[in-house]
Amino acid sequence: MSSAVQSSAAPDGRSSPSDPVLIAGAGPVGLCTALTLARFGVPSLVLETEAERGADYFRETGSKAICFQRDVLDVFDRLGVAAPLVAEGTTWTTARTYYREHEVRTVTFPGGATGTASELPPWINISQARVEQELLRRAEAEQLITLRYGHRVTALHEHAGHVTVETDGEHGHGTARGSHLVGADGPRSAVRHLLGIGFPGESFADRFLICDIRAELPFPNERRFFFDPEWNPGRQVLLHQCPDSTWRIDWQVSEDYDLAEERASGALEARIRKIVGERPYELVWLSVYRFHERCAERFRVGRVFLAGDAAHLYAPFGARGLNSGVQDAENLGWKLACTRTSATGPRAAETLLDSYHDERWAAARENLRVTGDTMRFLVPHSEENRRCRRETLELAVTDPGARSRIDSGKLAEPYWYPGSSLTTPPAVSEPIPAEPGQSRPPVPGVICPDGPCRVPGRPEVTRLRQLFGGGFTVLTADPEHARALADAMTGTPLPVAVYALSDIDVEGTLATALRGGTGTTHVVRPDAHLCAVLPDADSRTVRAAVLRACGRPVGVPEGAP
Repeated sequence: MSSAVQSSAAPDGRSSPSDPVLIAGAGPVGLCTALTLARFGVPSLVLETEAERGADYFRETGSKAICFQRDVLDVFDRLGVAAPLVAEGTTWTTARTYYREHEVRTVTFPGGATGTASELPPWINISQARVEQELLRRAEAEQLITLRYGHRVTALHEHAGHVTVETDGEHGHGTARGSHLVGADGPRSAVRHLLGIGFPGESFADRFLICDIRAELPFPNERRFFFDPEWNPGRQVLLHQCPDSTWRIDWQVSEDYDLAEERASGALEARIRKIVGERPYELVWLSVYRFHERCAERFRVGRVFLAGDAAHLYAPFGARGLNSGVQDAENLGWKLACTRTSATGPRAAETLLDSYHDERWAAARENLRVTGDTMRFLVPHSEENRRCRRETLELAVTDPGARSRIDSGKLAEPYWYPGSSLTTPPAVSEPIPAEPGQSRPPVPGVICPDGPCRVPGRPEVTRLRQLFGGGFTVLTADPEHARALADAMTGTPLPVAVYALSDIDVEGTLATALRGGTGTTHVVRPDAHLCAVLPDADSRTVRAAVLRACGRPVGVPEGAP
């Protein structure tokens, strides 16, 4: 039976406005991409290899990813799925690291960005399956998103202005046509394989055991990491609380670890009892796994893109995998939407789509550097590295100066784009602190700070970041300048909303957070990154910054092909 999905072609062979974006993979990254496109009125066709997922799938499927960072929760908020996840998830603000019985490092994240009831926490723990369930619920309600299960991509062809794919599966052979193709189909990506893109990196021989157990334990809602505890001597254990009294316990185990043998011998029960004591518990899910550190050589080939695990794999200490994949999806989604508008010329479209690779490949390389350093500390493979780790941990018991050298996983943060071709550079650059839990200056390339916000006629908006995502956002000091800027933004590739801080800054905290003078204008991309901070800027300068962020090469006049 054929399952062809076709759309009409433009007379010149280029993609038609009715062509959907094709997305391989209906996991969280694929669904986030589809939902981001839908915000801009762009249709998508999501092709998933596996069968349709019912309630049992989400109830019974285990989850390696459980930690979601505040800026990613903001992405979920823009996509309409954050509220139930935040309400259900376990919030935490503190990460503690122990060496044997000694606490040797503590990182505390600010508890909230706005001081209002709508603020998002710095971290929540919730299963990836629940996140995927909420994304799927939202996608199924969106008329611009079509989901096709049992459709495995087996071939792809790029043409002048569009892409076609061939699929096989439970519905037989089919074809589909779209303006672009996004490979969000996981670590064994068929799209990456069909493109012939290399996936170099390292796979670690060391093994780790995850157990999710349901029990009433007297531990605080914190990330707790233990080096060389008495209940896993010579190795480490990570402990997280999740919803429904469920605890994630992650043990480092030996390379020859045999789960079946440990269960049969009763050693697994003894391992768990060393942590839970005599309290009753239920084993919810368990898995043994190895870590991989890999990055695709290219994230873009023509009209085809890679995102999420199809593009990069990281060791999970630091929660950089799915958090980074969600940011891939939003970055790519708004750029694809921008290139489909008539106001974006061919040269600008190429610049914009190339910037997806440039920005997110750089983010992936940084994540690989960070997680690689973590793995070398967690599982040293030479006697010198083992000695160095032991000496660092022992010194940290009494010397606070040594504690910053302990690496149990530098927790995920967004990657900044100060050097992006889309970013208007400031007159004077300013260093961005790299330490976890530190606030970042509101400079071009970083995510715009948040704060209490009030917009007349929109009672649902209580903080600034709720204004982002549907296009560009421009923030200036006074209403008169805001009106002049709004008049100058007609005809841009994506919508531009202009706000006067004097109208929306409820408590004066936004002006403080943005650190702008009375004439300063801030330009924010759809993915919440500042792309320009312009002191005493006129309408022409602000418009130029918006167009630059839409891919218009610097020095090319507006209207040039």
